[in-house]
Amino acid sequence: MLHGHERAITQIKYNREGDLLFSSSKDNKPNVWYSLNGERLGTFNGHQGAVWCIDVDWTTTRFMSGAGDNTFRIWDCETGTEIGMMKTNSSVRTCNFSFSGNMAALTTDKAMGHNCEIFIMDVRNVDESLSQADPILKIPINGSRVSSMLWAL
Repeated sequence: MLHGHERAITQIKYNREGDLLFSSSKDNKPNVWYSLNGERLGTFNGHQGAVWCIDVDWTTTRFMSGAGDNTFRIWDCETGTEIGMMKTNSSVRTCNFSFSGNMAALTTDKAMGHNCEIFIMDVRNVDESLSQADPILKIPINGSRVSSMLWAL
């Protein structure tokens, strides 16, 4: 059992090798664990709201998270430091890396007069410029939210 979250878990993801397990919860602190024994390796600190979605790239070098604090963040897996952050108009409900790790897809909820949307972002050169980056593609969605998303070929 994973003892480390103070509120309900919202998502769990393994890395490609299966040796690490990433978790998010409503307590605003995504964590990474050894999957073999459940030992917590670290916490990604920075969100101020429930973390709804997470993903890790295929090389386990970058980790992403989206939250109810209206932010999408990318982290360095080895150090746990935030390497890029983008503010959105509403909660980030789902997020995924492309198989190459060069692109990210994320969705926002319909809230505060803003529509539910899907964003496709280039995340190859992530740094503080992510906050000013324009999406490659923005798709409006008829509905209140996207509850699940999978990047596939």
